[in-house]
Amino acid sequence: MAQTMRSVAVLGAGTMGAQIAAHFANAGVPVVLLDLTADTARDGLKRARSLKPDPFFTADALARITTGGFDTDLAALKDVDWIMEAVVEQLDVKRALFEKVDAVRRPGAIVSSNTSGIPIASLADGRSEDFRRHLVGTHFFNPPRYLRLVEVIPTKDTDPAITERVSNFCDHRLGKGVVLAKDTPNFIGNHLALYGVMLTLKALESGRYTIEEIDAITGAAIGRPKSATFRTMDIAGIDILAHVAGNLGFELPAFVRTMIEKGMVGEKAGQGFYKRVKTPAGTEILTLDPAAAVYRPKQPPRLASIDAARAIEDTGARIKALYEGKDKVGDFLRETLGPTLEYTAKVTPQIAYSADDVDRVMRWGFGWELGPYEIMKALGMNGGGASAAAVQGPPSDLVILKQAKERQKVVRKNAGASLVDLGDGVLALEFHAKMNALGGDQIQMIHAGVKEAAANFSALVVGNDAANFSVGANLMLLLLEAQEGNWDEIDLMIRAFQGSTQALRFADVPVIVAPAGLTLGGGCEITLHGDRVQAAAESYIGLVEVGVGLIPGGGGTKEMLARAVHGLPANHPDLLPFVQRTFETIGFGKVSTSAADARRLGFLGDADRVTMNRERVMADAKEYALERVREGYQRPAPRTAIPVGGETILAALKLGIHLAWRAGRISDHDAVVGRALANVLAGGPLPHQTTVSEQYLLDLEREAFLSLCGERKTLERIQHTLKTGKPLRN
Repeated sequence: MAQTMRSVAVLGAGTMGAQIAAHFANAGVPVVLLDLTADTARDGLKRARSLKPDPFFTADALARITTGGFDTDLAALKDVDWIMEAVVEQLDVKRALFEKVDAVRRPGAIVSSNTSGIPIASLADGRSEDFRRHLVGTHFFNPPRYLRLVEVIPTKDTDPAITERVSNFCDHRLGKGVVLAKDTPNFIGNHLALYGVMLTLKALESGRYTIEEIDAITGAAIGRPKSATFRTMDIAGIDILAHVAGNLGFELPAFVRTMIEKGMVGEKAGQGFYKRVKTPAGTEILTLDPAAAVYRPKQPPRLASIDAARAIEDTGARIKALYEGKDKVGDFLRETLGPTLEYTAKVTPQIAYSADDVDRVMRWGFGWELGPYEIMKALGMNGGGASAAAVQGPPSDLVILKQAKERQKVVRKNAGASLVDLGDGVLALEFHAKMNALGGDQIQMIHAGVKEAAANFSALVVGNDAANFSVGANLMLLLLEAQEGNWDEIDLMIRAFQGSTQALRFADVPVIVAPAGLTLGGGCEITLHGDRVQAAAESYIGLVEVGVGLIPGGGGTKEMLARAVHGLPANHPDLLPFVQRTFETIGFGKVSTSAADARRLGFLGDADRVTMNRERVMADAKEYALERVREGYQRPAPRTAIPVGGETILAALKLGIHLAWRAGRISDHDAVVGRALANVLAGGPLPHQTTVSEQYLLDLEREAFLSLCGERKTLERIQHTLKTGKPLRN
């Protein structure tokens, strides 16, 4: 049923409507985007295209959206399977629009509202029986491409099959974490979040805490996004806050009402709790003085317990330490967080179907590391009757790696990686180091995994449930060896990593690599060497070694070249355009903005697949592995005739590097790295065009990598990146 939405209409091309339309287009669904007029719809789509982060996977998705106006194109709704309303949050406006929709929709078409808090049943008054049976709330969170949560809200009249169909589609095709909510004002997420916000505003109004102090307490310190409280409100819009508060009858403090009257409603107005102003020195962030309703210079908070708590890695333990502190931070949390948790336990039975759903909403929709009930457990608080509500476990095809580990299916383990039996003859190789950086533990387990899979399993899946698949090689180990001049040791390290990627490529069983999140450097090289890839839609894949003064040394340079010239005859008259594209992809350290973009860049092939829901990636990879087994997988033969251009290609690439250096677009060391990369992609300074083997290119790659490790400026780049997390242009 998740596959049967052939087309969708989104009514309202504002911030949310246009972005929701973009995400349907990302999922390959044709979209009709309507607003008051066709011009208004086009303008809304244009604004969405300029947003950062980008709501589109690739620019190609835009072609799936057709714009129109309510005044001229409402009849187009008769041809779509799902009509989603996303107009202004006013009950009378939504009802009037639904009256028009009811007159033109075909029977059986789904209708939903993206309202953030208006009860869905109130939108159905006066509508036909078929309309009411097919009406459901679908509350996407902003930005809809990136925030996982969709609250699905059926009414008492909604056909359960429609609720299931919409939920399945949002899960499988849109990649969302779906939570069913009861049809109450503000549903689950906004109801609970707003209660906490009201307490926070009251604390601010007391004058005992500054905006900066509250944001320092309510951000990363307690496992919430860096935007914390007031930056988040500025982004969402303080006028929107007032509207949502009105749904629940909450009374905003006088200073907030004054802000709204003066147009200080957040980022869209250029001023809210914070204000960005231009100065002769650049840009300065000012902070609101709520008592006087004027802005003052930003004041860095001085909260010793927050600084001390950074050393506590476990989020629950960190919250507990701060909550119990005998200082301003503890006072604030006991004044705001404590009552919010108590309120959550009280209202959960009225707004949600389980305590677990409440936790999912706050994690998926608001970026909390721990949901309210998980925080109660960490604090040793009694969650009340709601904690005994039925907790629905994840479906069997979600987070299967976690479930396998809970069943004690770990076959082998070291500090950096594990082998886990996923069942049905499929073995998983999981990395679990910090950011999944690659070192000796992971390389050892790659070899062990290939060997174990060949002996006792039918297939191997390489993936994990972490936010990031792998950020690449452990640079600290490399730096230490280079600083000591241990070149033989570095050579062995490169050979070992090349050996591990080749082991994956030539395994006796199909290897499916399942990247998600950051998949950089060595992580990308592992991805390139699987039999197939099952990537999360939000995969940011790239060979970024040039940023630290190196080139890909684990087979990535070889593999990208081999893919670029695949299928070309040995005597092809013009290899340069194919090689040039590879040179630019690696040389500019290009990173995909999505899995769809990774396909465009050549990191994914035509046979590789994409999963929209991050939590289903491993399950889909397992199924793909079994499919490859059923097809009669045969390990590939090593390539022995990869076309290379030799001196001709090398000269052309070096000329481009020289011209870029002369124009000041690249630094001296950029040019050194570029020439090393060019040498590999040309196949070395061969006198004429010819063909070479994979091993020949691997040797060139390794020699170039080792040579660049001996460059002082490369070591400076590595040191800078390790210290700051940012590249150095030297």
